[in-house]
Amino acid sequence: MGKVTYMPSSSKRKSRNSIDRIIFNTIAYAAITIFALACVTPFYLIIVGSFTDEGTIVREGYSFYIRNFSLEGYKLVLKNPTSILRAYGVTILVTGVGTFLAVMLTVMTGYVLSRKDFPWRNGFSFFFFFTTLFNGGLVPWYLLCSKILNFNDHIYGLILPTMFSVWNVIIAKNFIKSIPFEIVESAKIDGANDFSIFIKLIFPLSMPLIATLGLFTALNYWNDWYHCMLFIKDRNLYTLQYYLQDILNSADALKRVAEKTNLDIKMLPRESMKMAMTVIATGPIILLYPFLQKYFVKGLTIGAIKG
Repeated sequence: MGKVTYMPSSSKRKSRNSIDRIIFNTIAYAAITIFALACVTPFYLIIVGSFTDEGTIVREGYSFYIRNFSLEGYKLVLKNPTSILRAYGVTILVTGVGTFLAVMLTVMTGYVLSRKDFPWRNGFSFFFFFTTLFNGGLVPWYLLCSKILNFNDHIYGLILPTMFSVWNVIIAKNFIKSIPFEIVESAKIDGANDFSIFIKLIFPLSMPLIATLGLFTALNYWNDWYHCMLFIKDRNLYTLQYYLQDILNSADALKRVAEKTNLDIKMLPRESMKMAMTVIATGPIILLYPFLQKYFVKGLTIGAIKG
């Protein structure tokens, strides 16, 4: 008779766990790959479309490769480089200053509301969170900003309206609550004041929070055109997004006039111009993400683990 070998139950469990892990990883990587392709493909089509001839796009639609190479879209958008560089400068200034002030204000507010020894934190939290349920409406808000605060044709009219977000305060409060309060107590015993505790202890420990809020806030400022439309009439203060939209609206208006008056004008590269605008407007902000990625991944788990 042959010898019968029995596999220990622990070895069976390890083998089974190994197979399950391989199956799970395969499904997970496949799902992530499909999702990543679904996110990247539209932007790839935009880049290809920006270098494609207008007539080809109108006749055959969008493609995964460049069929008739053309730079007409970029030429029209960059026809006045001084204006677009000025719009870039305004957008960079608003994004940089606004993001810095917004993140500092948000983190400081979240820190105060997370302090267990602050007796009025619940009352202040109620006033903050109440604004997420009810507000005064668009017309009173516009009258306040334009008539009383005088945001019209001033650079701070592009910074202040977006500077404070209650949702970001909630995120900041939950993250800072995960930092052990004993750190604050020990610093107070050593004689540190509240500002020193925030700058030297809380701020360095909150880098994942700051990076995440900074990325979200910077995206918000960079893509903002609404406040420029409301408050800015001076073309020298146009942001990049609103300047590009103004070019597109002018091209649309010219095309409609030509159609109604039967003018024989060369086909405007309207579709390729849209794609070129998207590349010009989104390219710089996309390059910012790799520098914040290591903090951003950790920041997505804000509030998930309590200290």
